Amino acid sequence: MRLLFIGDIVGRSGRTIVYERLPKLIRDWKLDLVVVNGENSAGGFGITEAIYRELLDAGADAVTLGNHAWDQKEALVFIERAPQLIRPINYPPGTAGRGSAMIEAKNGARVLVINVMGRIFMDPLDDPFAAVDRELMASPLGKGADAIVVDVHGEATSEKQAMGVFCDGRASLVVGTHTHVPTADLRVLPGGTAYMSDVGMTGDFNSVIGMAKDEPMQRFLTRVSSARFEPATGPATLCAVAVETDPATGLAMQVGAVRLGGVLEQAKPAFWA
Repeated sequence: MRLLFIGDIVGRSGRTIVYERLPKLIRDWKLDLVVVNGENSAGGFGITEAIYRELLDAGADAVTLGNHAWDQKEALVFIERAPQLIRPINYPPGTAGRGSAMIEAKNGARVLVINVMGRIFMDPLDDPFAAVDRELMASPLGKGADAIVVDVHGEATSEKQAMGVFCDGRASLVVGTHTHVPTADLRVLPGGTAYMSDVGMTGDFNSVIGMAKDEPMQRFLTRVSSARFEPATGPATLCAVAVETDPATGLAMQVGAVRLGGVLEQAKPAFWA
């Protein structure tokens, strides 16, 4: 099975490259499942129902969120009728929406997608490890699910790496989101789980983590906030990770970084000619 996970979509620039590139990637690379993180897709803060529907129309099979899940207040309502929209699973019981979903891939396979938020330098939600463990126990890889993707939305690389170790051999892919900067540690862990501390954002990298540079620089230099952050609007780079799984086990056989367009353009993974 061929999986693609696209990193945090930031604003209109990030959405545009996904709408333009994703349908062709699905055709050319024969992708079976696409997951995108959409928590910054609406002006850099949250997601709207219209954007969620547009991402699905472009070919996404699931959309994950993070600490900006509720920045657009309509999300608290429409998430209940959006089965492919997944917020962090370790929000307290009673929070709107769902933290995991069993998604039918384009080849008919069952893929469990889990979204979880870290607690280091983040809002202190419930224990992320216990929450993920319950899901993995309920739908084990190779039995309850043909593949499992875990989006770890967090600040600290140590916490993300610990989650990778915790899930090794039990998930197809554990990938970090939130920091918007792609890391160089993409690999297959000893137990067969593909891992990357942060996939990077899908947005304009001529920016400060996706935001137009003037206001972040103003705040760093003067400690004064003069305006709201606004997404940068230049050409975006689509940052993603591509994984090919073993049909017998659901574990990763091959993994590659994908950076298309903008200032981080690179070739597609060589093994997907």
